[in-house]
Amino acid sequence: MTAPMIFPDLLASWQGRAFQPFRDGVEICPLLEGAPGVALLRYAPGAGVPRHLHPGLETILVLEGVQSDERGDYPAGTLILNPEGTAHSVWSVPGCTVLIQWNRPVEFLP
Repeated sequence: MTAPMIFPDLLASWQGRAFQPFRDGVEICPLLEGAPGVALLRYAPGAGVPRHLHPGLETILVLEGVQSDERGDYPAGTLILNPEGTAHSVWSVPGCTVLIQWNRPVEFLP
């Protein structure tokens, strides 16, 4: 990225952005591709992402619904910081949308 990227009113207008398939039941709307990366992720009810390791900081802001992992449930408005070296799986019983930033892509674990 050579210039700042500005998303006016993103918190008020993210619902109208175009999403594409990412994983089964999870859609992505890339805002900045690569590493680091920034995107919106939308989980259908009951969808999840398998256990993975964070080789760099991951920052998540829950915009809508509830995201869960082994540590708990995170409703809209929750900011989650997953430091380098942490691992977890993620799911959403009711469905959710999050704003996610990662320094390096996750590594999926067996």
